[in-house]
Amino acid sequence: MFATIDIGNTLAKLGLFKDDELIAQFSFQNLAEMKETLTSYSIDKYIIASVNQPYEEISLQLSLNSDQAMFLDQQTNIPFINKYKSSTLGIDRIALVAGAQSKFPQKNVLVIDAGSCITYDFITDKSAYLGGAISPGAQMRFKSMHNFTARLPLLQLKNQPADEWLGNTTEASMSSGVINGIVGEMEAFIRKYQESFGPTHVLISGGDAKFFESRIKATIFAIPELLLVGLNAILRHNASY
Repeated sequence: MFATIDIGNTLAKLGLFKDDELIAQFSFQNLAEMKETLTSYSIDKYIIASVNQPYEEISLQLSLNSDQAMFLDQQTNIPFINKYKSSTLGIDRIALVAGAQSKFPQKNVLVIDAGSCITYDFITDKSAYLGGAISPGAQMRFKSMHNFTARLPLLQLKNQPADEWLGNTTEASMSSGVINGIVGEMEAFIRKYQESFGPTHVLISGGDAKFFESRIKATIFAIPELLLVGLNAILRHNASY
């Protein structure tokens, strides 16, 4: 059994895999809770991705055997060709692309991750990762309007109406600008990639994926666990050496 661990800014997520099958997944507020759950399973290998917490600290808190644990960084051997021109590609984007390739091998895939930021990542049917784009996420846009103006309120995405193009209050106008702006942005990116590269599968993940999935006109697949799937693909790729 393989364990995939994603430690983000607010939650730590755990996925348990047998081969390519995700058999269980959990979310935790802290690593102490995760450690307690891990003791209930017999784990052969671990892979850990952390956006801000040092790996040495994580290893100590989870009491991991160094021979069993693998830590994802920009030097990790990955199952696709990385054409990115800088060494600063985020490990979350690396994992998402690996997950996309695992789900749709030998296909063009555009991955949209709708979280704090919205990231767009494209991998070709020849397993070449070409790059993508990064823009502010929904809550970041709401916070920006509130923080950089004198009177605009702070709104929450989950409290906004479903589809309201014509805002007739300040709050409704802000909601329309953020939600419809993001939908238009996503549809424009999807259209551009499909025009440039031909048939392209589109996957959406991240905390706001469900909110935007039904609002996109193009055919897309919502896979909330895509990052965990990608971590497992990377771990299996390295275990084969």
